[in-house]
Amino acid sequence: MTLKVSDIGEKELVRYIIANSKSITPDDTAITEFNSTNLISTCDMLVQSRHFPESMSYFDMGFKAVTVNVSDLAAMGAEPLGFLLAIAIPKDLKLDCFKEIIDGVLKACDYYQIPLIGGDTNEASEIIITGTALGLCDKPLMKNTYSEGDLIAVTGDIGLAALGFELDALDNTYVDHAIKPKARLKEGLILRDYATSATDITDGLASELYEIKKDGFGFMIHEELLDISDEYKELASELNRDYLDLILHVGEDFELLFTIKKDDLEKLDIDYKVIGEVTDSDVVELTLENGFVERIKNKGYEHYVSE
Repeated sequence: MTLKVSDIGEKELVRYIIANSKSITPDDTAITEFNSTNLISTCDMLVQSRHFPESMSYFDMGFKAVTVNVSDLAAMGAEPLGFLLAIAIPKDLKLDCFKEIIDGVLKACDYYQIPLIGGDTNEASEIIITGTALGLCDKPLMKNTYSEGDLIAVTGDIGLAALGFELDALDNTYVDHAIKPKARLKEGLILRDYATSATDITDGLASELYEIKKDGFGFMIHEELLDISDEYKELASELNRDYLDLILHVGEDFELLFTIKKDDLEKLDIDYKVIGEVTDSDVVELTLENGFVERIKNKGYEHYVSE
């Protein structure tokens, strides 16, 4: 039987590429020695039918294209250097719509103080935007440099975007997080001096925990520490969705997931939420509010997965 890419999924495809290239850094970005520092580079492709909800404006499409790339820089603790934009559009796209996309890109570049320095254009059957972000960092934050006993924390509430994608109303904080995500760049610049590891949450908390997990180490997450509001639980119930499934397995939060020594917590001048700790269990677990402990399944948003 001949396998198709949908049989193995995006992450396995990425592992294949990494295994066959000696020059790739298996982290949120590439890291290249550059003069007396490191060049941090990353790229992300967004396809209209998969990454842009119907309610998303063309402006927000452009803004998000920058955000998803800057979020990777934030996870590494990198100072922004420049942004490259490659965009493919249908030939019948209205000119005003194209201008809105570019306006969103430029406003995002201003917001993150990362200049647009070049790019490319092409034609496609739908809007496809690929961004490349460049940054500099002397000592980048890596995904898996934590130790047993480190605390696990996030820079804000997670699961808001996941719920927002499910709601019809457009004027609430959940939809705002889904349609207008922001990268935690300033937080990343602070965390690089204190965190023991970091990554950004794009594919869901569970998926990211498994992505950073190394042999012999485990994670214990506490539902109580996730601080899930009653309103969130009620809305999820009305949608016939499991609120923990939304929080753990959907993603698009663009919050930073990081580990840190307990003694360094008080040094952080940012909003954060401790949600668990690094263990030696070699499994990823969740302590429920009722005290029961269950394994967290390794699933999250992933391209090329069969329906």
